[in-house]
Amino acid sequence: MTEKRQPGRILVIDDDRALCELLEEDLSRRGHRIWATLNVVDAREILHQQDIDIVLTDLNMPGTSGIDFCAEVHGNRPDLPVVIMTAFGSLETAIAALRAGAYDFVTKPVDLDLLSISLERALQHRQLQEKVRLLKDQVRRQQPDDDLLGDSPALATIKQQISRLADLNSSVLISGESGTGKELVARALHRQSYRSEGPFVAINCAALPENLLESELFGHARGAFTDARESRKGLFVEASGGTLLLDEIAELPLALQPKLLRVLEDHKVRPLGGSQEIECDVRVLAASHQNLEEVVRSRHFRSDLFYRLNVIELELPPLRDRGNDVLLLAQSFIRQLAQRFNKSVTGLAQPAAACLLAYPWPGNVRELRNVIERALILSHHDQLTMEDLPEQIKHPGGGDPLPASLIDNGQILPLEQMERRYIHQVLEQLEGNRTLAARLLGVDRKTLYRKLKED
Repeated sequence: MTEKRQPGRILVIDDDRALCELLEEDLSRRGHRIWATLNVVDAREILHQQDIDIVLTDLNMPGTSGIDFCAEVHGNRPDLPVVIMTAFGSLETAIAALRAGAYDFVTKPVDLDLLSISLERALQHRQLQEKVRLLKDQVRRQQPDDDLLGDSPALATIKQQISRLADLNSSVLISGESGTGKELVARALHRQSYRSEGPFVAINCAALPENLLESELFGHARGAFTDARESRKGLFVEASGGTLLLDEIAELPLALQPKLLRVLEDHKVRPLGGSQEIECDVRVLAASHQNLEEVVRSRHFRSDLFYRLNVIELELPPLRDRGNDVLLLAQSFIRQLAQRFNKSVTGLAQPAAACLLAYPWPGNVRELRNVIERALILSHHDQLTMEDLPEQIKHPGGGDPLPASLIDNGQILPLEQMERRYIHQVLEQLEGNRTLAARLLGVDRKTLYRKLKED
């Protein structure tokens, strides 16, 4: 019995029309799907439009040679095997082909059976690479994103959205208050995407003056301005194959917005003072703590650029809406910073924990980390206590840190008692409807019943 051969999608390039037609007929008869062309220009267009498995190209063609085209394909698509046909089967030709990234080369006149064997091997190589890539993607997606710590329903929704959006090329606008972790979400989108092995580049659009920001984003040619002694690649080119985060996008100067829009539309960038456009394969993410629609209405941001960036929006929840995530994050910061400062602090005393839960955290996760770092530096105990916390945390607005219902005889209730009292208050408001109470509290009914039995 002969081994069953796998069909492939093969692009054939040869300026000899008769040979091209012969190869197309023979390979189609062997079950492959063929795209045949007489020149490299059309071949590039086919590669752009079709999902090709193998490129079979002649060595000597007018214009771009087979070796040069092989190097071009290998540079843009290293996963795509190229087989070169040549009438000059010398050792030098073979070495040149392999250096250009060719998978194999065959000599002319072409032995169709030997060519078929070479193409089968190239196809198996391509399919094996694809399986390895899929396995890597599967492993990558199963790994937890440790930077996005928390188990609140609000954060769980964000993590689900990240998983769904990661492998898309569409632009994503990440919105949310300052300190909610917009860059962490952008990094998670990159890490979970097929671009994860490419670069992740971030720039704060509010951090640089307009002329420097233009050069930083798009690059510049030598002599483009007074201090441009050397040409420079911009961040769009540096991030090619990966992800570029434009943080604080609302601060992008109006004069640069049309240029950014053109790059997003054409996937090409023209350096400042340059005459040539450079292709850039980059996914663009944007982040802002401002309401970008309001910035558009105030005429400080172009509406066409807004719609191009806001293909999908991820709105991050503020820390005050994430419940017990405050304590999970606090414990994580304690663990990290205690090691950094060589402290023996291992956790939070109950009153301090209750105080952190009650505080509204206008500065979100960034403010929480700052508070934990300060408290840990000042602490002389193995747990952070109320005395380690700054006054604005203990007495926000100058009042009591907690509602009166959660204070007993001047003392803050332990967490377990606070939780039970809160559950009973919710049940009273819902006239004893436990199903609805569980839904509002973000727990299942079994968990709610168990907590009530602990009374």
